[in-house]
Amino acid sequence: MKLDKVIATRTSKMVYRDGDKAIKVFNSNYSKSDILNEALNQARVEETGLPVAKIHEVTKFEDKWAIVNDYIEGEPLSELIKKNPAKIDEYLELFVDLQMKIHAQKSPLLNKLKDKMNRKISETTLDATTRYDLHTRLESMPKHDKVCHGDFIPSNVIISKDGTPFVIDWAHATQGNASADVARTYLLFSLKDDTVTADKYLKLFCKKSDTAIQYVQQWLPIVAASQSVKGKPEEHEFLMKWVNVVDYE
Repeated sequence: MKLDKVIATRTSKMVYRDGDKAIKVFNSNYSKSDILNEALNQARVEETGLPVAKIHEVTKFEDKWAIVNDYIEGEPLSELIKKNPAKIDEYLELFVDLQMKIHAQKSPLLNKLKDKMNRKISETTLDATTRYDLHTRLESMPKHDKVCHGDFIPSNVIISKDGTPFVIDWAHATQGNASADVARTYLLFSLKDDTVTADKYLKLFCKKSDTAIQYVQQWLPIVAASQSVKGKPEEHEFLMKWVNVVDYE
């Protein structure tokens, strides 16, 4: 395999194209267990029949781990939105329909979303009282077992040449409550200062799925706390505003 054609650059990884394969190469200090977990997540989601790039192997190049997938010929939904802003409503329809299709699936061997959220809350630098309230709120939320992507944003949706939408980057996939997944997507839109699209997205999802907006909003302090563990200084103030929405009784 050749690593001479870069198609994406991320903070801790590079993605290359070699013919009909996409090769995601991780930095040498990237956690091996996280890489193997990502590959396992993707393999399990692949078994649901969802439109994802098929995984071929996990391998090493020199001292770096890599995941080899099918290369999806197409364009990220995020780029299509930039090029055709007038079609935002049409693209959001497609985006929400695809997320609902994901949530309609079951994958019993995926990690549980609640377990991951509890762990993330414990890892935050929040004070003990706030952590207690967040753990309590999380425990009170209904337990579901729907497939949740965990990072569902337009750049992770590739529209192929025949118009089929493929979903990539399943590193954060879990099984759990779909509204937590929706809250995270809403938060990620908002973190990019795109509150107009964030609000449009949330209203559209709730209308299509017959979900109360207030129910999704109950998840926002939890997913904001989870996001804060990434330790990005530019996000801290914004996330703390959401975390502090916790109701004190």
